[in-house]
Amino acid sequence: MGLKAKVYVTPKPAILDPQGKAVAASLKSLGYDEVGDVRLGKYIVVEIEGDDRERAKGRVEEMCRKLLANEVIEDFSFELIDGAEGKNR
Repeated sequence: MGLKAKVYVTPKPAILDPQGKAVAASLKSLGYDEVGDVRLGKYIVVEIEGDDRERAKGRVEEMCRKLLANEVIEDFSFELIDGAEGKNR
């Protein structure tokens, strides 16, 4: 069956996010005055073979720490789902 990891990587709160600021300004200029701060990040889907959730959790955390996120300036979180749930998304 397999699993999928949905990984979310975002800038740490103390890090400036010029892209987020530009998006916030653009949304406000389009009339969305209720928009406050905007932070842009990355959304990554990783397919994992096998269905050992604990092993997958550890491996995905390693992947994030070694490659997917720069822990100096980014935070990450992830969720594991059954591979079949992620079809057509």
